[in-house]
Amino acid sequence: MSATADPAEDKTSQARRLGLEAGQVVQELGYDDDVDQDLRESIEELTGTELVDEDYDDVADVVLMWFREDSEDGDLTDSLVDAQEYLVEGGLVWLLTPKTGREGHVEASDIADAAQTAGLSQTSTAAVSKEWSAVRLATPKAAKAGKR
Repeated sequence: MSATADPAEDKTSQARRLGLEAGQVVQELGYDDDVDQDLRESIEELTGTELVDEDYDDVADVVLMWFREDSEDGDLTDSLVDAQEYLVEGGLVWLLTPKTGREGHVEASDIADAAQTAGLSQTSTAAVSKEWSAVRLATPKAAKAGKR
């Protein structure tokens, strides 16, 4: 047995922290030049499919939403409501926002308020990137399933 980790496993470790699985469709919203390319590649490697964008005309298992405060991203609550129309029943939204101290940072209380107003439950956070924080937001059906 090797003392070093399998390079393929290392490449997908970021996506595994999001609980993603092979075969899942991940729709990406809010893409811009500042997103974490390593995370995006990790997701594609693990799921075996490319990320789909807002023009995708089917449902996704997960929405990966990059959001920055005071930017062209708009209102967080509205964005979360809109993101749910792309999800399968019981799907998840992973909200990625710049970490504290970085331009575009979103306060945790603002995320909690927007999620609640949008009908989502904030269930966990994940360390997936040097520059971005990830918050797991579940639809009511997904939130109930996670509490079993």
